[in-house]
Amino acid sequence: MSELLDNLICRHAFNTQELVETYPPNLYDSNKQVVYDIACPPGSVHRGTLCFSRWRGMKLPEGLPASGETVLEEYSGYFEYEPSHNSQEMEWYLNFADLDLFYAYGSPLFAQDEMQVAEHPALASLREALLANEINLFTAEKGGPTPVLVRGVERRCAIATNPDASQQRPFGLYGNHFARATTEAIALATKPLNPPTVTNILAISAPSCRSGSYTQKQIEHILTTAFTGFTAARLDSEDLNIAIHTGFWGCGAFGGNRVLMALLQLLAAHLAQINRLIFHTSDRSGSEAFATAQNLFYNAIAPNSTVSELITQIHAMDFQWGASDGN
Repeated sequence: MSELLDNLICRHAFNTQELVETYPPNLYDSNKQVVYDIACPPGSVHRGTLCFSRWRGMKLPEGLPASGETVLEEYSGYFEYEPSHNSQEMEWYLNFADLDLFYAYGSPLFAQDEMQVAEHPALASLREALLANEINLFTAEKGGPTPVLVRGVERRCAIATNPDASQQRPFGLYGNHFARATTEAIALATKPLNPPTVTNILAISAPSCRSGSYTQKQIEHILTTAFTGFTAARLDSEDLNIAIHTGFWGCGAFGGNRVLMALLQLLAAHLAQINRLIFHTSDRSGSEAFATAQNLFYNAIAPNSTVSELITQIHAMDFQWGASDGN
């Protein structure tokens, strides 16, 4: 309990029905409105309690855990938010967050963060409630991570983003393609979920758009951010086993290196003593990058090193920043 209180900045609980009624989303993109109208038609009942918490940055441990090993699983697809059937495990899904959490949910943008809010529309109302009540929702502050957890949010629709010319989305809907799509294409791609499922979300922000080699300070910052977020999820999960769904965090618009960002998340999960890490690789190239990261994690990093020495070893591998995908 003391560890939880030492690291918790704030926690606020909201009745979801009251939240949505009191703080409706501000949708200024017509396609986002189409999705919302399908997910939340008039008379919709929003069940449960939505819990928001924000956490302080945590210091990395000096060494690796003495016992316990994170089970690593690869999933060759995107997040599907399937409800867990294991009552002894709590599952969390990463939000690849901007510093200003959910800031673009009402815009034409449609990267991972905006997709997640569109399918979990109460997250938009949550942002509006936090802003109205002057509650800080930044996922980083003063140069350090302040991850956000959201427990118990309903997923009320599923949006197909894959290319499908027969459904009027020949290039898919990811990124800027969403804004270019017709309202009819958006309606065809949006499937309401009845009843809704429930998701737990971990929001952490990655560093963005640098160039050249990663510095040792950047590597330490990324590892600290992932470790803090993963540990917060563990502390907030009421002694249940923890499963975290993640992917190539920070590797789209932010131009992160896929192998390095996967490798640092594997290390962070081990340091945070997470029971399962499910890595969503999306496609063949993603699977290859994840395989390389696993090989480095198991074979190229000295197992008896201190965490500081591990960071030095990873820095010596001279990982290079990539380019933004433009979304």
